[in-house]
Amino acid sequence: MGWLQLRLVATADRVEAVEDALLALGALSVTLADHRDLPILEPGVGETPLWPEVDLIALFDADTDRDATGAALAALLGEAARELPWEYLEDRAWEREWLQYFAPLRFGERFWVCPSGHEVADPDAIVMHLDPGLAFGTGTHQTTALCLEWLATHAVAGRDVIDYGCGSGILGVAALLLGARRVRAVDIDPQALTATHDNAARNGLDEPARLLVGAPALLDDAAPAELLLANILAGPLIELAPRLAALVAPGGHAVLSGVLATQADSVLAAWLPWFTHLGTAHRDEWCRIELQRSERPAPCPA
Repeated sequence: MGWLQLRLVATADRVEAVEDALLALGALSVTLADHRDLPILEPGVGETPLWPEVDLIALFDADTDRDATGAALAALLGEAARELPWEYLEDRAWEREWLQYFAPLRFGERFWVCPSGHEVADPDAIVMHLDPGLAFGTGTHQTTALCLEWLATHAVAGRDVIDYGCGSGILGVAALLLGARRVRAVDIDPQALTATHDNAARNGLDEPARLLVGAPALLDDAAPAELLLANILAGPLIELAPRLAALVAPGGHAVLSGVLATQADSVLAAWLPWFTHLGTAHRDEWCRIELQRSERPAPCPA
């Protein structure tokens, strides 16, 4: 059995009314998307911003009466009846549909991220088999790629690592494959914790002795790590700087990403009381900041 999809365009002030009308008429889901490619990269805390023009994509049962639904929608919205752009969708395994566009990616000389259904021919390759599921992190986004490039080109073997904001677990699992002694992976999203466990198990690494996964409270009273990976956003990186700085041992490294190039100076200012800046790498509008914990840093506020 398939589905009927209806795509409508509304201005930001009309989105709520159109969404409510679609749901009242039996839409099984309504997805909001940018209509004019005007991305919102980092909303403020507590904000739910919308684009000036929004696509509303509604899914209905395949046996929905199109004419009756269209007339009722026009009545609810106070509009004249018009022909609507209905589209029939065949039922498929939608959660895996996107994987056809996700090919193996190489970082450094030997490290690869390989999705389900693909193989890497190089017998000397270090391969991460990845199925991110519902959590963020495939290696295709600039911020994740920047972090993977750092891991693939630096000495990680034997180091104790924290993956803060682990998403799919891609960075923590990569660190383990590259020889890290132990990884503590934390996230506030339960789906991320599930995805991290699943991806670690897929790579034969879901061992409590080497991988601990949990909410940020997992790090309360934890011993400092030699490497902190934090691919989150500039706002949390600034707000959490004292807390995260305390998680890095003297001489250890912090690799920060999820930062727009225009935000780099603000993030650096928040971290420099405890760290030396080793460099900033850029990819498109995003950047990665590499820092080293000072041997005698300023004390971290409580």
